[in-house]
Amino acid sequence: MSATHTPKTIAIPLVGIFLILFVQGLSSGASFLIPVTSAILAYFVLSRPRRWLSQRGLPNGLVALGFTLLILLLVVGALIYFAEPVSDLLRRLPWLVRDVQREIGSLSDSPIRAVAEAADAMNAMIDTDEDGDGKMKVEVVEEGSASKQILFLAPMVLSQVLFAIIFLYFLLASGDFFLRRMIESLDRVEDKSRALEVVETIELRLGQYLGAITVINAGLGLSVGTLMYLWGIEQYMVIGVMAFALNFVPYVGGLVGTCIAVLLAFSQGESFWVLVGAGASYAAATGLEGQLITPSLVSRQMRLNAPILFLVVAFFAYIWSIIGMIVAVPILIVIKIFCDEIAPLHNVGHFLGGAEAEEDFDVDDTTVMPQPDPVEGLASSHIEAGPEAHRG
Repeated sequence: MSATHTPKTIAIPLVGIFLILFVQGLSSGASFLIPVTSAILAYFVLSRPRRWLSQRGLPNGLVALGFTLLILLLVVGALIYFAEPVSDLLRRLPWLVRDVQREIGSLSDSPIRAVAEAADAMNAMIDTDEDGDGKMKVEVVEEGSASKQILFLAPMVLSQVLFAIIFLYFLLASGDFFLRRMIESLDRVEDKSRALEVVETIELRLGQYLGAITVINAGLGLSVGTLMYLWGIEQYMVIGVMAFALNFVPYVGGLVGTCIAVLLAFSQGESFWVLVGAGASYAAATGLEGQLITPSLVSRQMRLNAPILFLVVAFFAYIWSIIGMIVAVPILIVIKIFCDEIAPLHNVGHFLGGAEAEEDFDVDDTTVMPQPDPVEGLASSHIEAGPEAHRG
C-alpha cells in the first residue's frame, strides 16, 4: 500500500519539531541569550538619542561610553541601596511567614485554623513511630537556604549584566554599521526599503513605549512610597523603588509588590488595619496605573492582547526566570511592530494588538512602487550611511 505525502503534511511535523528545538535552544542557552537580547533591545532604544548626539559632533565611542557608564552606575547604585534591605528581608522571611500563619491561625473560628489543626493531626498520625519506642522525631531545617541560593546566583547574574553592558557598548560605538550591514545583506530594493522602515519604526515605537512606561513607573513608585509613608511604614523608600522596578513585569509585579509591602508592615508589628491599608493602597495604585493612566498615555498601536501578553510573560518566565518576565514585553512589542510592517503578517500583528488597537490594514500595502536603492539613501535618512554603503 503506497501513501502519498503532500508538502503540507510534511511541513506540519517539521514545524512542530522546529518549535520544540527552538524552545529547547532558548532554555538551554539562557545564560547567553538573556544578556544578548537585553543589549539588542537597549540598542534599539538608545539608537535615536545616540544618533542625535552624534549629529552634534560627539563621537559614537564617547556617546556609547557615556550611556554604558550611566547604566553601570545605576546597577551598582541599586545593588548598594538594596543590598541591606533585601538581605534583611530574606533573613527574616521564614520567621515573618511563620508569624503571619500564627496570627491568622489564632483568629477565633477561623476556617484556616481548622484546616491547620486537621493538617497537624494528619501529620501526627503519619509521623507516629510504628515501633512505638516513644522517640521524638526531629526534622532539621537548614536556615538561610534562600540567602545562600541568592549568593550562589549573584555572580552569574552579575556576569550576565556585565556582559550585556559590554555588548551594548560595542553596538552603540559601531553607530549604524550593524543596521547598514543588515540592510545591505538583502537583495531586492523593495526589501531594503521595507527593512529600513521596520528598523525606524522599532526604534521609534519601542523607545516611546519604554520611555512612557519608565515615566509612569517612576510616578507609581513615588505615589506608593508616599502612601507607605502615610501608613507609617519605615521602609517606604524601599517599597517605592521596588514598586518602580516590579511594575515593569506585568500582572506578577503588582502582586509580588503588594505581598512584600504587607510583610514589611507586619515586620514592624503594625495593627491589622494598617496591614490591610498598606496592601490595599499598593494594589489600588497599581490598578489605577494599569487601568487608567497607562492606557491613556501609551499609544493605541502599542497596546497588546492581554491574554497573549500573559502567556508570553509566563513563557519567558519559564525559560528565562525573572529576567524573562522583564524582557517579555519589549520582545512582544518588537514582534508586533514587525508583523504590523510586513503585509503578509498584518493579521498576526492585529491579533497581538489590544482590544482598542487601531485597525490600520491597507490592501495597497502589498504594492511597492519602484524607488531608488535605500542603502544609497541612508545619508538623507536619520540612519547614518558610511562609505561602505555606497560601494557598487
